[in-house]
Amino acid sequence: MKKEAVMHIPLSQYAYAESEHVLNIRIRTAKKDIVRCRLFYGDRVDLSEPIRTKQVDMEKTVSDDLFDYFEARIEDKYTRVCYFFLLDDGETQEYYYSRGFCRRMDAHRTEYFQFPYIRREDIPDIPAWAQDMIMYHIFPDSFASGERQLSGEGQEKRLGRDALSVSKTGGTLSGIRANLSYLQELGVNCIYINPIFAAHSYHKYDTVDYFKIDPCLGTTEDLKDLVSACHQRGIRVILDGVFNHCGTGFFAFQDVLKYGRESAYYDWFYEMPLPIVYQDPPNYEAFAYVKEMPKLNTGNPEVVDYFCKVGSYWIRESDIDGWRLDVANEINHDFWRAFRKAVRREKEDCFLIAEIWEEAGIWLAGDQFDSTMNYTFSYLCRDLFAQSKLSIREFDEQIGKMLMRYPYHTNLCQMNFLDTHDVPRFLSYCGGDVSRLKLAVFYMMTAVGIPSVFYGDEMEIAGVTEPEYRNAMPWKEKEQHRELIDFFKQLIHVRRGHDALRKGDYRTVLADDDRKLYGYKRRSGQEEIVLLLNLGEEEAYIRVSEFGAEGGADLLYDRSLKAEEVLPAHCGCMWKL
Repeated sequence: MKKEAVMHIPLSQYAYAESEHVLNIRIRTAKKDIVRCRLFYGDRVDLSEPIRTKQVDMEKTVSDDLFDYFEARIEDKYTRVCYFFLLDDGETQEYYYSRGFCRRMDAHRTEYFQFPYIRREDIPDIPAWAQDMIMYHIFPDSFASGERQLSGEGQEKRLGRDALSVSKTGGTLSGIRANLSYLQELGVNCIYINPIFAAHSYHKYDTVDYFKIDPCLGTTEDLKDLVSACHQRGIRVILDGVFNHCGTGFFAFQDVLKYGRESAYYDWFYEMPLPIVYQDPPNYEAFAYVKEMPKLNTGNPEVVDYFCKVGSYWIRESDIDGWRLDVANEINHDFWRAFRKAVRREKEDCFLIAEIWEEAGIWLAGDQFDSTMNYTFSYLCRDLFAQSKLSIREFDEQIGKMLMRYPYHTNLCQMNFLDTHDVPRFLSYCGGDVSRLKLAVFYMMTAVGIPSVFYGDEMEIAGVTEPEYRNAMPWKEKEQHRELIDFFKQLIHVRRGHDALRKGDYRTVLADDDRKLYGYKRRSGQEEIVLLLNLGEEEAYIRVSEFGAEGGADLLYDRSLKAEEVLPAHCGCMWKL
């Protein structure tokens, strides 16, 4: 037994409460080393001595390149739990594991692993609606200025006396509203909109006024009308909040420019040497050394109070449903704790997504964010479906590792995507091969997490550089892309119709590099769905019995599967057992 590979961390993603009477317990072991793992648990304040324990066999749910992960779900009356494990390698070694390894468990309960108390306040309160979300991500300047149209004409509008706002392509909030019927037909039920507040640049990440809609995009009334119209169609709205930095036209920065250290707002900025040198790079702290975006001091209570008011104001004023928060990993944790409390007081099911590109467990404990942008997911999809840098087995192992980063209910609400406003379009990674894009879309729509479609992916927008991947929505070419649009619609419809695809667990059933086949199951309650992808260049013959069934209903094409089926190249299928 490879004892050095065994790991369990109490009160982490290895031991977490799903509800007040449900605990999920995980343990990691070396790959293919342990054949059976059993969990023993009991009431840590049991009046009996020795303590009475119950036992449950743990299921091996995931394997990555180095480790296996076993998991058990405890549903019991206990609020205070202690527990230990029994590990069996199937040959000669069997060990109990708690404080250490032993052949015989005679340690006192205080030496077991502990879940001291399942407090309801500490259970992540993720809005229930989030698991059902199908997101559509809109870069507003590039989307629409009217129904099925985009003017293509940039504008310049004045922000006060000395500052200008610019746009490039002419998209507006009213343009988004004019195309809600398109979004509803596509099947999405949430839109995430990049920044819309008054700013200098076309991208609006250099905010000048957080309480004003950018005049190139519209007005407060336009936002209110958009949100109201969305809600009437069952579509939620998430806005982009940029609180790590501001634009140089922001009133506080202008005051510091004028009065220096005498300014009442000098401490609103993280590091601001004097005299201020406005150059590339600047001599003050700024986002990514961009002089137009000075970094705010979110450790200053006045700054915290200001942005909590911003977050609450737009919920109260326009009834938005959540925030995506920019550069969240460069802001102190207490700021986000305060922000969450403030916006949740305004709307108790407000959904918060953090822009964090790396692993984000410290932000997802329930006191800061509900979700993060899952860039790991996009990298893995790029490396398998678009560029074939990973084998199917390697992809599956990395997906397994990804799923073990967070509690499972947190995984269900991670924002999955293939591309965004900050990275090249997935179709470009595919070299323009739409069949590869479709494989990735199939996987995203059936994987664990919230699928997010970046505007125009369904109309084959490509691009590697920023001007390209933020290109105009090709409304005039819509009918040319009907087949791909219908493909998106079909997958969205299937996902929305099945709990297993939105909320179910995930089990790999096939990772066959020789046949270029990848299969997995999603299961929720009594519903179980098998998903199968053929990544090869040739058609593949499959036997349904390989997946534990004699047949099933094909969910994509509304037919019954035969005992043997032919799966075309670069194609996916799914059926309900």
